[in-house]
Amino acid sequence: MSGSGRTWAGVATFAVIGVIGVGAALLYVNQKGGGKESAPAAAEAVDPQLAAFAKGSLAALQTPASQDAFQAVSGYVFKNADGGDVRLADFAGKVTVVNLWATWCAPCKIEMPTLAALADHYKAREDFAVVTVSMDVEKTAGEARAFIAENAPLEFYIDPKFQLAFEFPGKGAMPQTILLDRQGRVRAVLTGEADWASAEAKALVDHLLAEA
Repeated sequence: MSGSGRTWAGVATFAVIGVIGVGAALLYVNQKGGGKESAPAAAEAVDPQLAAFAKGSLAALQTPASQDAFQAVSGYVFKNADGGDVRLADFAGKVTVVNLWATWCAPCKIEMPTLAALADHYKAREDFAVVTVSMDVEKTAGEARAFIAENAPLEFYIDPKFQLAFEFPGKGAMPQTILLDRQGRVRAVLTGEADWASAEAKALVDHLLAEA
């Protein structure tokens, strides 16, 4: 498939290799049409209740074999809009949807308004948060900040070290969305574009919010 005849089906992984800042291998995953593959190396689904939400735009949803497998990431430091330090541990006590994205990732930008809609749907709850972390480096940080301000009224966070995306099952692929429970455990991961304003996404969040 090439040119204008290319269609997105299932999950396709594109690698964009170049020099950005000190240089990095940049990957993004585009999911459309409810494909059931996830790249790279999806974790084995072990929670039948959460697996039941793997349908529609969440068809590639995976649950880690161990909920505590990525607990160490909770202390990883990224930055807020003012340059202050932020850690995932700061959101303890909340069901948190963490989205890792970048301005050069087209599917990331497509799904961003749906994440804003999800945040708005639960805006009355103090035990829920949507945390979108840009993987943009210094050169494109301004563009990332502007995109959020214009297209998705969410708090702006950025990881200038371009490392957080490699700490989770997607291993650098973007967009990558991780759902954490109130204990900060990784409960579900989706690599690729999804509609986070969909009924299935809200049902998944409702399930996590209903847990003791």
